[in-house]
Amino acid sequence: MKKIDIISPIVLGLIISALVISLLKVLETQLQITGTIAIILSVALVVLIPSFLVLWVYITFRLGKRRHIFFQFGKFIPIGVSNTAIDFGTLNLLILMSGVDKGLWFSVFKGISFVCAVTNSYLWNKYWTFESGGTDSLARQFVKFLIVAGIGFIINVAVASFIVNYVEPIGGISPILWANIGAFASIVIVILWNFFGYKFLVFKK
Repeated sequence: MKKIDIISPIVLGLIISALVISLLKVLETQLQITGTIAIILSVALVVLIPSFLVLWVYITFRLGKRRHIFFQFGKFIPIGVSNTAIDFGTLNLLILMSGVDKGLWFSVFKGISFVCAVTNSYLWNKYWTFESGGTDSLARQFVKFLIVAGIGFIINVAVASFIVNYVEPIGGISPILWANIGAFASIVIVILWNFFGYKFLVFKK
């Protein structure tokens, strides 16, 4: 492993921790998190998340000695988690700072959080996951990245909608649980689409 393969999951872990903490701050009254518990939880997140990500990357590095794609996928996953954290964390941070949680400003905040998450995803995947120099210009490569991500978004919505609307819940489980199963299934498919799309279409060498 290179130094960057240790530093990167630590940085990603700290980003994820900080944004999860900001999300908990917004939801502390609903979740009934007291001051002492909030401090303990925050410290635990800051220590455990980076540690777990370093361990995850190390395990996939070992697996990647035989097939490099396993190591790339191992780096891809924490970036995806950080994207989600940045999206939700930035949105909730803007809500917390402004006190606005609906209307036009909410839409503006959501747009800002989405752009932050996509930019984070592009930079980490380009320079760490796929280590892409490439022959494309930065702008051309970023457009291709957005196209793959956009198709992934369509797949996400389509698969979840199909499962929820056209497949009967299995074993009599509740509609809410079935909706979450549909959402999870779509996420799994989109993770695979995005990974192979970025690898072979955007950051191909």
